[in-house]
Amino acid sequence: MEKVKHTYVLSLGLGLSIAFSSFSAIAQEHFNPRLLETDSTETPMMDLSLFAKDEVPPGDYNVDIYINGSLVDTKTISFRKLSDDKNTTAGQVVGACLSVSELKAWNVRVDNYFSEQDKTSECASLQAIPGLEQKMDLANQRFDLTIPQVALLNTARGYVSPERWDEGIAAGLLNYSVSGQQDLHHRNGVDSSNQFVSLQPGLNLGAWRLRNYSTYSHSESESEWDSVYTYASRDIKSLKSQLVLGQGTTRGGVFDSVGFTGVQMYSDNDMKPDSMQGFAPVIRGIARSNAEVTVYQNGHSIYKATVPPGPFEFSDMYPTGSSGDLKVVIKESDGSQSSFIVPYATLPVLQREGQVQYGLVAGKTRQDGSDSRAEDFNFVQGSAAWGVGKGVTLYGGYIQAEDKYSNLIAGTGFNLGSAGALSFDISQSWADVPQPDNIRQMEHHSGQSYRVRYSKTLQQTNTDIAVAGYKFSTRGYLSFQDFLNDWDPGNSAIDNGRERNRFDVTISQTLPFGTLSLTMYDASYWNSQHADSLNLGFSSTLGPVSYSLNYAHTKNVDGGYGNDSDEYDDDNVFSLNFSVPFSAFSNSEAAQSISANYSMNSSKHGDTTHNIGISGTAMQQNQLNWQVSEGYNADSEATNGNVTVGYQSSYADVSAGYSYDDYSRRLNYSLRGGMVVHSGGITLARQLNDSVALVETPGVSGVPINGQTNVHTDYFGNAIVPYVRPYHSNQISLNTVEASDATAAIDNVAKTVVPTKGAVVRVKYNTWIGRKAMMTLIFNGKPVPFGAVVTQTSDDSDDTRSSIVGDSGEVYLVGLADKGQLMVKWGDGANKQCAVDYTLAGAKSQADILFINGICHPVQGAH
Repeated sequence: MEKVKHTYVLSLGLGLSIAFSSFSAIAQEHFNPRLLETDSTETPMMDLSLFAKDEVPPGDYNVDIYINGSLVDTKTISFRKLSDDKNTTAGQVVGACLSVSELKAWNVRVDNYFSEQDKTSECASLQAIPGLEQKMDLANQRFDLTIPQVALLNTARGYVSPERWDEGIAAGLLNYSVSGQQDLHHRNGVDSSNQFVSLQPGLNLGAWRLRNYSTYSHSESESEWDSVYTYASRDIKSLKSQLVLGQGTTRGGVFDSVGFTGVQMYSDNDMKPDSMQGFAPVIRGIARSNAEVTVYQNGHSIYKATVPPGPFEFSDMYPTGSSGDLKVVIKESDGSQSSFIVPYATLPVLQREGQVQYGLVAGKTRQDGSDSRAEDFNFVQGSAAWGVGKGVTLYGGYIQAEDKYSNLIAGTGFNLGSAGALSFDISQSWADVPQPDNIRQMEHHSGQSYRVRYSKTLQQTNTDIAVAGYKFSTRGYLSFQDFLNDWDPGNSAIDNGRERNRFDVTISQTLPFGTLSLTMYDASYWNSQHADSLNLGFSSTLGPVSYSLNYAHTKNVDGGYGNDSDEYDDDNVFSLNFSVPFSAFSNSEAAQSISANYSMNSSKHGDTTHNIGISGTAMQQNQLNWQVSEGYNADSEATNGNVTVGYQSSYADVSAGYSYDDYSRRLNYSLRGGMVVHSGGITLARQLNDSVALVETPGVSGVPINGQTNVHTDYFGNAIVPYVRPYHSNQISLNTVEASDATAAIDNVAKTVVPTKGAVVRVKYNTWIGRKAMMTLIFNGKPVPFGAVVTQTSDDSDDTRSSIVGDSGEVYLVGLADKGQLMVKWGDGANKQCAVDYTLAGAKSQADILFINGICHPVQGAH
């Protein structure tokens, strides 16, 4: 039979706990509960000895659980009368009922203290662990266990036992993003429009995750669907690994990422605690006009946005692999384009001594689809990194693609302590590729590539070198992607796109008067082409004024600037920006969220433009944002303007804008959101991250979730927390003070969840919907004893709610139906319990609280 759950209302009980704990704090002193006795001989007195002994009444309590001072869980614990093994003559004491499985989840060495029979018991005998102590703090709803270190597993700080990992519920998921632009009254007389749709549907069944990522692009000239990937995955807990079946990209770090269809298994660092781990890129650039920016990775369009003139920054990227450079294409309002490369590759993770990280792939290569004639190859790939100790990691890997391509790599990583982290590797490739002028004839190539990478945070100077790398390749060396490109008939030269030298670095420097950032990429190719990009920025404040200076240089290998091309081959853009908050001039509340802005942009191939505008936010959590700007071209004397407004709702992010310049008038819009389909219906949300939580407050809407921007339960009592960290403890708590339903009460407003990767974890709260009342309980003409327990039962479930009677028989109750029955108990025996049949009709009300007397009558059949 399922155990009936109930929760104590502590508002009056706290006073009891605090009062009696002050008595029991005096060594060997004894408080006589008879001092609180009424003069009634008809009403038996409540047994208050539990409070006098610093114990708690039996029941279920939702508490934060601490072991040796560290928070490990938040859950409901049952306190029961248990035999005291230390002092059998004392009879029974009230203690926590904890199972062996719960202790194991909290990293207790259960096998050392409990037999197989003990492990089946509902309540483990905690006295079996010498030196264990428990303490319940009712006032703070905190339960402490003090356990000798010898009885605990030696785990890393932040470790969460796999026993607590939650695979979540069966659910469907969808992330969507829709954006578009409509050109009106274009100068060339042709109006145009384009749309971009990104869809990321998914399905969870047990431990399995099915995911897809598809995009749709539409313009006047073409429409195209592109499936970036479709795969099924699950975790392998015993190996701390992920298994992937289907389409995806190989893991970066040792080898560069390539697309594939097949099977992949790799170590998952998320399963490690924070102390054992540790990049998504931030893209920065400068637009000369109202421009459309598209980001590509591995040939796929993964992000698109419309930006106003001046510097822009994207920090919410979803790269499709752990490496693979990002190509950023800026399409200006006059139709011209520029592009630059953002290097994206993480430094190989240095492994702790004895740890191994690996990746295995078997399948068929999957090209980006830009040329249907591109040939794919069956291949296998393996890589591993092993921490040999003393800060040294050995790593290596091997690729074999049929009988046409092989690559062997070996390297060493060094943890240099205060000097940072360094890795060096050598790669040898062997490849057979078709001749450029005769694809039926093969050419054999072999060569080497040498690579050095470095990462360091210089705390003394506040310098953060995210990744700095240099690579040199001999003419005969082909990376796996080079090999695939050379088998693509669309490539006209054998050296096309093959790197000779490459250097990239990302640096952030905090100065006493501001912050300096640098992103640099430089590559030369064996066909004598060259590409480089540089983004240099400085930002600071001067009193209430914030300002920034930005410089961007790009040089591309795929086009020239002039009459024959609309692609900038070599461009330099400089930008100066100021922002002044209105709060510098006014103390009004509205002025706190409004700023005046000025920017100046100057381009090597364009004119100098000036923009001035105002921007701000509105609403309680700044959900609404807006911007109005006007621009002027100093050379052509042309004007341009831009108006945008965005709103972050609980269910989606929406924005719209209007812009004009000398070429056209444009409307742009975007809608981004997510949804979860579950057994209780469909719940809309903002865009979902990897793992999410489904919060349920049945029948209660408008309950905010703490720590989340504009996230609250919907009409059905459901809400989505769009990101919870996989394999780590996440506390989900409700803000019941600001809940819109004043007639509802919610028990245990804080809970802890530990989701697996991609899981939808259900977080359900007990809700009580009804009236609030202060009831005076009368039994045999006298008030019910101080400390008596009043229990109310839910009409919809087996859940019960208990409250403690205060002075003069008064008890505060919430979630009461218009009529019903309450059970009251203050001890064992028929003369220490009674029942109240109440009705709230006609009760006096003050501040939404009803005041009523409850007549308690003996319970029939009680003994």
